[in-house]
Amino acid sequence: MAVSISAVVLLAVIVFLLIRKGGLKAGHAIVCVLLGFYLASSSIAPTISEATTSLARMIGGIKF
Repeated sequence: MAVSISAVVLLAVIVFLLIRKGGLKAGHAIVCVLLGFYLASSSIAPTISEATTSLARMIGGIKF
């Protein structure tokens, strides 16, 4: 749960920065949000969730 909330916050910050500084238009951001909603209800959603969790674990396991 904590990983998904952190990912949502991180992605929201990235989208906000892209809109403000990177020239991403609000229409493009809305399309990205709609794509996320449709992906979440599709059959590929568990695969995306597993890949994201694996990536988060891999990054969390890096020792500096």
